Amino acid sequence: SSSRILCIAYEVLQGLQYMNKHGMVHRALSPCNILLDRKGHVKLAKFGLYHMTAQGVDVDFPIGYPSYLAPEVIAQGIVKPSDHTQCEKPLPSGPKSDLWSLGMILFELCMGRKLFQSLEIAERLKFIIMLGCIDDVVTVLAEEHGCLDVVKDLSENTITLLKKCLTFQPSRRQVFKELLHDSLFSEVSSLYPPFHKPAGLFSSSPRCADLTLPEDISQLCKDEDSDYLAERSIEEVYYLWCLAGGDLEKELVNKEIIRSKPPVCTLPNFLLEDGESFGQGRDRSSLLDDTTVTLSLCQLRNRLKDVGGEAFYPLLEDDQSTLPHSNSSNELSAAASLPLIIRERDTEYQLNRIVLFDRLLKAYPYKRNQIWKEARVDIPPLLRGITWAALLGVEGAIQAKYDAIDKDTPIPTDRQIEVDIPRCHQYDELLSSPEGHAKFRRVLKAWVVSHPDLVYWQGLDSLCAPFLYLNFNNEALAYACMSAFIPKYLYNFFLKDNSHVIQEYLTVFSQMIAFHDPELSNHLNEIGFIPDLYAIPWFLTMFTHVFPLHKIFHLWDTLLLGNSSFPFCIGVAILQQLRDRLLANGFNECILLFSDLPEIDIERCVRESINLFRWTPKSATYRQYAQPPRHPGESNSTRSSMSCFSADYQEAPRSDLSRDSIKLDDLKAEVSPRISAEDLIDLCELTGPSHSKTPVKKTKSSKPKLLVVDIRNSEDFNRGHISGSINVPFASAFTAEGDLIQCPATATLQSFKGRVVVIVGNAVKNTAAFAAHLVKNKYPRVCILDGGINKIKPTGLLTVPSPQI
Repeated sequence: SSSRILCIAYEVLQGLQYMNKHGMVHRALSPCNILLDRKGHVKLAKFGLYHMTAQGVDVDFPIGYPSYLAPEVIAQGIVKPSDHTQCEKPLPSGPKSDLWSLGMILFELCMGRKLFQSLEIAERLKFIIMLGCIDDVVTVLAEEHGCLDVVKDLSENTITLLKKCLTFQPSRRQVFKELLHDSLFSEVSSLYPPFHKPAGLFSSSPRCADLTLPEDISQLCKDEDSDYLAERSIEEVYYLWCLAGGDLEKELVNKEIIRSKPPVCTLPNFLLEDGESFGQGRDRSSLLDDTTVTLSLCQLRNRLKDVGGEAFYPLLEDDQSTLPHSNSSNELSAAASLPLIIRERDTEYQLNRIVLFDRLLKAYPYKRNQIWKEARVDIPPLLRGITWAALLGVEGAIQAKYDAIDKDTPIPTDRQIEVDIPRCHQYDELLSSPEGHAKFRRVLKAWVVSHPDLVYWQGLDSLCAPFLYLNFNNEALAYACMSAFIPKYLYNFFLKDNSHVIQEYLTVFSQMIAFHDPELSNHLNEIGFIPDLYAIPWFLTMFTHVFPLHKIFHLWDTLLLGNSSFPFCIGVAILQQLRDRLLANGFNECILLFSDLPEIDIERCVRESINLFRWTPKSATYRQYAQPPRHPGESNSTRSSMSCFSADYQEAPRSDLSRDSIKLDDLKAEVSPRISAEDLIDLCELTGPSHSKTPVKKTKSSKPKLLVVDIRNSEDFNRGHISGSINVPFASAFTAEGDLIQCPATATLQSFKGRVVVIVGNAVKNTAAFAAHLVKNKYPRVCILDGGINKIKPTGLLTVPSPQI
């Protein structure tokens, strides 16, 4: 009917206009590419081929179907990529060519027959080109197909629509927007409310603005047999289908869409001197096969048959454990304790994690704390990109910000970026593709342009790679994540003169090695193998330069939960995996070892990093050039209930008991790290004199976390000392060879070997020397109290021993 044709035309035009808004042209519009859903609404299919093939240049076949090609497309001809005689690429088709194709399809619908059935392809193309000599294209087409009577019976609106679509000259053809607002659609346009694109996760507009409930509330109620899987997005279902054993290439081989031929069978039988060959038919594997293959979900449904409906609608306000749980089976709780690589391949486990994360991310930033909590268990690979963005606190209209950055004007850094990009993760097909290189270029350039106080250093491309890989189709999000990551973990690393920042970072790293593994630290210092020789690319690229992407994903899943000091622990964990080889070798062998880093077990590295982090006092990794404290007005409430290793010492408010900045040379002179007085008070669990005359330790049955060694002389010690500390005067503590002199106090010190030991004294020089002696004696976890005993005196936390009677 006339009204049905107008409805179909209106819906197709809406789809084409939406594509055009995103810079795309269909070019292959035909009846087989216009599908109808169960309600009879139009869905355009196969709309990406022209865009994916660089406007047809990358393939050996023309894009489009002969009967529906616009005359200007036919007139341009087909340019093969192998045709080197053409110095210029042909101009790509515009959206008006799709309007002609739509006109031809609508004409077929009105006539009830296919066009040009009796003509060869060449004759069809010739006929369409010849239509340029005629004023009334619709009448001539009707005459050619013997259906003038049908045309006369069409409504005026339908005839007008056909004529507007089938205007031979593209310049006279209307654009989609004009046609959609034309009076001929006045009857049907009221049936279609304006389309509102749902607000994205990162946008300035409220996501709830256009939410509507169905008129019939009963539609929300699910019965026992509801197909929950069908409600999930196509990306989720395809991901789960692959996990359940689906293999796309195998399916296409079975359907004979992918055909392989042994190379020997492709040789010609007969060859002339000029290169002309005979005896081989044209290889059809590189030609278009537009067969649609339906992938069976039987295997996936069978795998998920025991998953109940509640798994698709997890309760977010419930007091959930950190492990996901399923009422249908207890296997899920067991799965959470399996190695990460196995969990990532478990279909049922991944379904539960994806559904849970999808719901939590839709409630971001309101549910940020719960996202942190769940990310500590693991992050589903499908949602890793967007989860990382949430962990980094990305918010706001990121697309608008990214679009506003000038990424085209040449800048001095362009040359270095061009040199670096081809070398970055070149083993990865996605990042090494021409499109990958173009995206790399834009994101890196956007970062350089938008950070005028910083410069491009080699390694920035490696740092960008994980974000670009995970958000390949969302450059704005890749840029936003990178812009949030660098200030948190690499603050001022990209200054033009970053030597003071890097030197301080490497010095703190050296102290961390001495703190956690004194034997290794002693050996590396003896042979002169200092972190400057191997650790700069580690920290400048946050390990992306030394590990492949799949390892970086697992490493960063944990890194993003930690604070800016967590990378030190990762560095120490890597050294500890290579410990035996490092201890057995000299300087040259160590250099060779690090020039081609051996295989590192990344799961073990993550586990050990967390353990090392828990043993490290917060202030031990204090850096003067780390991220400055937040402004008083900035909210820190979101961090209050987050992971213990996400709170950053740099962000804590400063007090008299905090660590003081010292010169870099003084820092380098100390083997062991300093800790602040507030850290010591916290770790000793001391309480002030508000409730009793003398400070007391909190009553706790567990063994103390640390031992305080007071190295002042006994007189000073007896005038007042920290509760629970032991007195080992520096003057009489070590032999000439540097060994500890045996006495009751040193026996206590030896019994605490392996726990945190804090050296307290009056003179910084003495405390640093005492700590260095302990490190030489292979005492781990040795640190110095910053500011010495004088920092503790004003607190009233020193205790005086009662006189002996």
